[in-house]
Amino acid sequence: MGLSKILVAEDDKEISYLIQRTLKNEGYDTQLVDNGKDALECINSFDYDLIILDIMMPKMDGLEVLQHIRQHKNTPVMIISAKGGEQDKVLGLGIGADDYISKPFFIGEFLARVKAQLRRYLYLNEINNEEPKKILKSNDLELNRDTYEVKIKNRKIMLTAKEFAILELLLSQPAKVFSKTQIFSQIWKEDFLTDDNTVMVHINRLRNKIEADPSAPKYIQTVWGIGYRFAGDKK
Repeated sequence: MGLSKILVAEDDKEISYLIQRTLKNEGYDTQLVDNGKDALECINSFDYDLIILDIMMPKMDGLEVLQHIRQHKNTPVMIISAKGGEQDKVLGLGIGADDYISKPFFIGEFLARVKAQLRRYLYLNEINNEEPKKILKSNDLELNRDTYEVKIKNRKIMLTAKEFAILELLLSQPAKVFSKTQIFSQIWKEDFLTDDNTVMVHINRLRNKIEADPSAPKYIQTVWGIGYRFAGDKK
């Protein structure tokens, strides 16, 4: 992985050079701009690991730039501003800033916040870029994400698309309890608005296909009052 690339949009030259020097001393690749329009052009043409924005800049203020960023990117944004009132912070964070630090600030605290944002962003990118396992296993049960096949003791089990998706969800996070609302929203991609039996019916059908004794399920267990979980060790 190369150096983390940071854009600093700040029209106060003394502050921007201080930030640049501090970040370069920590090994970060830093680019400076002194107005919102140039910041926006840089953001549109390059993917940064962190964007540091002043609010009060010429040509386009930092909040306008932030609004544009949040329409297109999830890059972490740290606001630095002389406007340190509670309403200013609430506005900036509400629009989509990940952090807000008021001027004047201690350079040590500033650097710590920069590192925290980068750690979080780069870690999440690593997690999201990890290729999911093609085959999920638990005891005698095997689910193949590529072929959409499910086997128990090498015997193929015919599942519907929804049954397969429910089993994949539960098996991918064994022991985690999913509520009916969570299952419905993730599988049907809709809000769970009514207390119907859709999830329960599909769970029962799934149990009838994969459980030796559906009345005493080995794999998909009910957690009363909460939801369902997959029991067993995933391999």
